[in-house]
Amino acid sequence: MLVIMRDHASQPEIDHVVDLLHEAGAESHLSQGEVKTIIGVIGEREVIYSLELEGLPGVEDVIRVLKPYKLITREFQPEDTVVRVGGTEVGGGAFAVMAGPCSIETEEQIFSAARAVKAAGATMLRGGAFKPRTSPYVFQGLGVEGLKLLRAAGDESGLPVVTEVLDVRDAETVAEWADVLQVGARNMQNFMMLEELGKMKRPVLL
Repeated sequence: MLVIMRDHASQPEIDHVVDLLHEAGAESHLSQGEVKTIIGVIGEREVIYSLELEGLPGVEDVIRVLKPYKLITREFQPEDTVVRVGGTEVGGGAFAVMAGPCSIETEEQIFSAARAVKAAGATMLRGGAFKPRTSPYVFQGLGVEGLKLLRAAGDESGLPVVTEVLDVRDAETVAEWADVLQVGARNMQNFMMLEELGKMKRPVLL
């Protein structure tokens, strides 16, 4: 469901609608533009309908959304999504380049790579800290030490850093050091991990 507020609805009017929704056990997601505010609502339909939101001060309309992917519909968010990572923007016409080594191997290597991708115009530094291989006898990545080196190289070059999360057990640790969490092809159907990453305050690169 979408609650469309009137143009220039006051903050107390918006807060009143949100408070009622929360009291009813519903989730609310605000999309606030310069003129209009749209509140996306997820919860028990019958309970939400009983609130009679259409009659509240500041409410212009209430729209039932039948699509299963409510939060990314144009009805909920008519503007293009822009993700801001540090001083870098992704989306909304901005072109972002994320570059770096497949695997972080040494301090010299990742710092050299960071300087090179910065000079080439890239906007983010990417490197792999966890690198599981088919053979247990080959290099498996530096792990947490690799994350620390990636963070240090990104800070020195002024670039946000991106790295892949391979195991849900490592998600919180990776989020401590990385600005963007990457999900590779092998984990695109690892729904447990995708849910956990969605709860973190980090952009996720799929």
